[in-house]
Amino acid sequence: MNKKELDELLKIAVEDGISDVIFAAGEPPLLRYSGKLMNARSQPLEPQQTELLARIILRERGMETELDRMDAELDRFREVSYELPGIGRFRVSIFRSCGALRLVLRVIPLEVRSFAELNLPLELEQIASLSRGLVLVTGATGQGKSTTVSAILEHINKTRKVHIITIEDPIEYTYGKRSALITQREIGEDVPDYRTAIRQALRQSPDVIMIGEARDKETFEAALSASETGHLVITTLHTTDTINTISRILSMYPQDERTELRQRLALNLAGIISLRLLPRKDSSARIPAVELLRNTPAIAECLRRQDRLQDLYQHMQRGRDYYGMRTFDQHLLELYKAAKIDLETALAAASKPTELERTIALKEE
Repeated sequence: MNKKELDELLKIAVEDGISDVIFAAGEPPLLRYSGKLMNARSQPLEPQQTELLARIILRERGMETELDRMDAELDRFREVSYELPGIGRFRVSIFRSCGALRLVLRVIPLEVRSFAELNLPLELEQIASLSRGLVLVTGATGQGKSTTVSAILEHINKTRKVHIITIEDPIEYTYGKRSALITQREIGEDVPDYRTAIRQALRQSPDVIMIGEARDKETFEAALSASETGHLVITTLHTTDTINTISRILSMYPQDERTELRQRLALNLAGIISLRLLPRKDSSARIPAVELLRNTPAIAECLRRQDRLQDLYQHMQRGRDYYGMRTFDQHLLELYKAAKIDLETALAAASKPTELERTIALKEE
């Protein structure tokens, strides 16, 4: 497979709504559509073909020598971006498996979609209107975190005259010139690491700072500290729901630091948006189920006290109408009632499937 053939396959992937393209030796190219993998109509790839593809992509970035460095330093993973002008961008993960190179390309559309186009709750507009605080967007890999963050930033871009600084590894979505000034910085290209980038960002007159991922305590601490200085900070975590997110954050810190951490979260955590992408009943593109926490006096009290963490779920349920909060199960019920997902999908995605099934049965009586 040469560059022309690669670009043609990627163009088709963008046009057909493919989310991921995987190149692995011994397999034909694999395409992920609506969460499911399928084979492209092609012969299995040889190891030298996947290496050629990696070189084509890295050559575009002037980084072909990275393959030699990967082997010399036993660094088995490299992530870069690749772009087809006018068609789409791709986040490319390059790594070795049993000695052969593999590539996973995540499709990133050129057009940033709105909350409505993504079927996201319009309450997220309230999140995008905040001037300070820490916003966490969470979910497993491939559940729409980057897409949701891009929708938040684009809403800010359209509606507010502010300076947005994004810190990414690599840069994914790009944004047109609207109301906001947007500075995008790529780890390894513009700045060496997240910590340095966040420290520098605080000296660059930001209003909004987006950090691609809080991968460790050091990055999360920098993000939290930035929110404490009066900025809106948005970042992502690989956690499944609100309570799991808070537990994960607490686990990053030693036991003797957690009481203070709880106080800081109670003061500065603005919201948690958790995502699960589900197959639609009509078999079209997937639809997100969203759990949303907003920081209210009751939520802040739960964050401060170690014995009140599980109470967050009840406060999210009760805050549905006034604060726009919701649990996964509340949103799943809405999606089911609107005939957007079927019962099996709703129960499989539920945090408390038995309770959700009982609620559905009572409403249908």
